[in-house]
Amino acid sequence: MSHSAALGQDGFQPMFTDAELSGWVRTNTPEETWRFDDGVLYCTGKPIGEIRTAKMYQNFVMELEWRHLVPRGNAGVFVWADDITARGVPFHRGIEVQVLENAYGNTRSHTTHGDIFPIHGATMTPINGRGGSRAFPTENLSKPSPQWNHYRIECRDGEISLAVNGTVVTRGKDCVPRKGYICLESEGGVVEYRNVRIKGLPGGDVPADQIAIADRGYHSLYTGLNLNGWEADDASRWNVKDWVLAFDATQGATGRLTTTGSFDHASFVVDVRLKEADSNVVIQAGEDVQIDLSDPAYAKHLEIPGRWNRIEVVAKDGKRIVNLNGQPVVSVTAADGASGKLVLSPTGPVDFANLYAAE
Repeated sequence: MSHSAALGQDGFQPMFTDAELSGWVRTNTPEETWRFDDGVLYCTGKPIGEIRTAKMYQNFVMELEWRHLVPRGNAGVFVWADDITARGVPFHRGIEVQVLENAYGNTRSHTTHGDIFPIHGATMTPINGRGGSRAFPTENLSKPSPQWNHYRIECRDGEISLAVNGTVVTRGKDCVPRKGYICLESEGGVVEYRNVRIKGLPGGDVPADQIAIADRGYHSLYTGLNLNGWEADDASRWNVKDWVLAFDATQGATGRLTTTGSFDHASFVVDVRLKEADSNVVIQAGEDVQIDLSDPAYAKHLEIPGRWNRIEVVAKDGKRIVNLNGQPVVSVTAADGASGKLVLSPTGPVDFANLYAAE
């Protein structure tokens, strides 16, 4: 295929071309969630999560057609997103363009006709807002399931606009980030996409603090569907609750969950929600890092029970640094040839999410 043919005469490139979803990363959804066949991308909606582009985009026009196959279906397109999901949620920081089926209904707080809003730390000034950060469409043009809808999303210098079925209805400005990945969201609804294509537009330099977090090589360790990739001491206590992996235990009961694979000098992300005041977790990240959240060095950085915490073990320059909720706590020198498994040892009821590794 010649370059000009691949691009198309109008400068657009198809974003899906094969069953392997080349050019995309399954951030926190397994292979079963997405299927591309005969020009149509099919999403089961389970688990809740994302796929994202392998490359970042700054200024672009993206066109796609979508339809929900079940009434009240929910999905979305994210732009200018980080490489992995934000703390304690199955979604990226970014700007979301809502893909919501009409039967979901319209309220003061949302519509089914193409709302745009920043989520999980992104910011945007809405045009046609209602006092918050969400931009609302000026017309109601989306069609109900199982009809197809056409979206044209234009992103330029931190401004975003959405045309629904041929008419621009929703706009926002002052977006941060304004350079990042594009994501498609799995959010419970069975949804199909077709004719997904993109055209890059020229753009100048973007300040570093307005660029999303670039790819750190993380891949998900948890499918959201089952315990594949893990060994449990007592699987009956571990409950796969979609994007949340729950250790459902009585007070004081302990468990152990170990990756089946080992990792060399790896970085890890683990989100933890302690359900009760005396819940605790010990995490063994390879041979050289043990994290006990009851240790005062960690405990002082913890959120109150019921809120999510993010633990990051970052391998860098021969060291492994442990951050808790963005605060560096411990730095150890990585042992030569150090490799090992990720082991989660909760006490009492604890939820886990966003389990990632990068080697």
